[in-house]
Amino acid sequence: MAFRFARNLMADPPAPAVQRLTHDVAGRTLPLRIAENPRARRLTLRIKPGAKGLSVTTPVGISMLEVERFLHRNRGWLEEKLRDVPEKPVVRPGIRIPVRGVNHEIVHEPGRGVTRTVRGEAGAQLIVRGDRIHLPRRIADFLKKEARSDIGALVEKHSAAVGRKAKSIRFKDTVSRWGSCSSEGNLSFSWRIMMAPRPVIDYLVAHEVAHLVHMNHSKEFWALCEELCPDTKRCKAWLKKNGGALQAIAFS
Repeated sequence: MAFRFARNLMADPPAPAVQRLTHDVAGRTLPLRIAENPRARRLTLRIKPGAKGLSVTTPVGISMLEVERFLHRNRGWLEEKLRDVPEKPVVRPGIRIPVRGVNHEIVHEPGRGVTRTVRGEAGAQLIVRGDRIHLPRRIADFLKKEARSDIGALVEKHSAAVGRKAKSIRFKDTVSRWGSCSSEGNLSFSWRIMMAPRPVIDYLVAHEVAHLVHMNHSKEFWALCEELCPDTKRCKAWLKKNGGALQAIAFS
C-alpha cells in the first residue's frame, strides 16, 4: 500500500475531514495530510515547503482507495520534485550553505566570538564560534541578524517609493510562505530568505511592500512589483524552483 495508517482499515469508508498518515516515495517516508473540502471538485496534491510533508485535498466522500490511486498516478511527479530537495540536511561543520546566494563552507572554531563570513584563498566561509552543540542555532541567529539589516533597509527604500509606511517588520521561520503583509500594514518575512541571491531578497521585499498599496494579486499589483523590482519574473521563478531546498535545511 502506498501509505500507512495508524489503524487497520477493514473496509473502504469515505475519508474523514482530516487524516494524518505517512506516504513512502523516493526513498522517504513523508507525513501525509488528507483533508476534505466541500468546495473541491477534484483531488489536488501539494508538497509542503522543504519537502516536509504532503497534502492531499479531496472533494467530500472520496474513499481511501481513490486517494491511493491518485498518489500512485502522481508518483513520477513526486519523485521528480523531491529530487530537487535535499532530505533534511542539518547544518554542521564542513558542509556549505548559501548566504545571499553565495555558498559558504561552515567552519567551527572554539572560544567566544561572533559568527561572521570571510573570503580568502579557501573560498567563502562562515565562521561560527562557541560550543559545537550550539552551531545550528548560532547560524540561524546570524541569518536573522542579517535579515533585520538588509530587509529593513529594503523596506524603507520601497516604502518611500510607494508612499506607504509599514507599521512593523517581523521575522519568522515560516514554512508556508516567504513573506506576508497584513491589512494593518504589518510585514513579515522568513529569515531564511537571506540564503537566496540578493536580487531575490529585493524581489520578496518589493512584493510585500507592493501589498501595502494593493492587497491582492491583480494586474496593478504585479505592475507595481515590476516597477519596484524590474527583475520580478526571474526572481519569482528562482524562488519557486529553489525555495524548497532552502526550507529543507535544518537548523536544530
